[in-house]
Amino acid sequence: MDIKRYLSQASFIDQLMDAVCVVDRKYHIVYVSAACERIFGYEQDELIGLCIIDLVVPADRERTVQAADGVREGDPQFNFENRYLRKDGSVIHILWSARWSDDYRLHIAVARDITERKLAESRQLALFAISEAAHAAGDLLELFKRVHELVGQWLPALNFSVALCDQPEGELSFPYLVSQHGDWSINEVSRLSEEVIHSGQPLLQNAPDAPSWLGVPLVTQNGIIGVLLVESPLGCELYTESHKELLQFVSAQVAAAIERKKLHARLQFLAQHDALTRLPNREFLYERLNSALARAKREQQNLAVLFVDLDGFKLINDSYGHGVGDQLLQQVATRLKACVRESDTVARMSGDEFVLVLENLNLAEDGVIVAEKVRFELSRPILIDGHMLNILCSIGIALYPEHGENAQQLLLKADTAMYSMKKGAR
Repeated sequence: MDIKRYLSQASFIDQLMDAVCVVDRKYHIVYVSAACERIFGYEQDELIGLCIIDLVVPADRERTVQAADGVREGDPQFNFENRYLRKDGSVIHILWSARWSDDYRLHIAVARDITERKLAESRQLALFAISEAAHAAGDLLELFKRVHELVGQWLPALNFSVALCDQPEGELSFPYLVSQHGDWSINEVSRLSEEVIHSGQPLLQNAPDAPSWLGVPLVTQNGIIGVLLVESPLGCELYTESHKELLQFVSAQVAAAIERKKLHARLQFLAQHDALTRLPNREFLYERLNSALARAKREQQNLAVLFVDLDGFKLINDSYGHGVGDQLLQQVATRLKACVRESDTVARMSGDEFVLVLENLNLAEDGVIVAEKVRFELSRPILIDGHMLNILCSIGIALYPEHGENAQQLLLKADTAMYSMKKGAR
């Protein structure tokens, strides 16, 4: 009996939840059971004559052909997994068992839809992988790179963006934006990211003759902090509801990781910086100075330490109150930072005492030039709460290696020089 006629007459075959598929040696479909319509979205008659390899997701075709060739050569396949494109363009995961019939010269296979199982597995993997990445990553950029790699294993993500929302201003920044395929318009990325933030809902956009877009909000207990956005370029795989569910699950893990990283950075900053001026505190100064000295010694460079003390600061506090005194210290900190380079260090030692560490000086005398710049900047009047304040400062300078080779020696030398100048001024 002809196997195709037999299968078509065996009504119990159409009662199976799994699909039965018969394919010739050139991979053209000669028979499918009724379950194929539920799984693949095509009616039985639509599939007859089609090459089944054309329905396979392009990335899986080569290994699918290799497996099918092995079946024809007498190597049955059990539990072979690959992905197919349904009629509506969505991707499904299929578990195949197949063998070759020498009598009929046909591949006979049974297919089971395991898409839901694969989605659950992906969620579990995402939970562990992103949790591990969050703890291993040194900073947010490293975390975003790792998340991009992981998401790319589960859905099309050659074009990937992380947008963060600056609250309460609402301005978007893009600390991570990668385009590996086609045009990646920053204007379109910004527009869609803002749409997701304003709506608070995921975005799944599949339009004719346009890329497929998928964006999900990064939500924490404090609200929406940003957006994960991916693009599948025109002609590539379309995003589906399953992709959206998976990316939403990923985004929850990413948002929590971002909050943890921000909290850790905030706590670390508070531990290392003065709360009033936001300058490095005494402990962090020693750390920065020791690192600077190590570089200076290794690269045989000049380094200067400036000890700055405000003259008459106690009188200002007593006359105008501590509120004005605090604002004055903040203004002084701002002016000191403007006197040095980004690579230099400005720290608050205590009270009205500040320390500047100047690295990589061409000449030792360059420290004196900076000191004069500091003296001039601080001598300019400062207006606070209607009070025009005029302050002077005393500055002591210590040079490496002339005045010492470690942090304690240089700070002591600069402090002593500062007090000598203050006494001389009096």
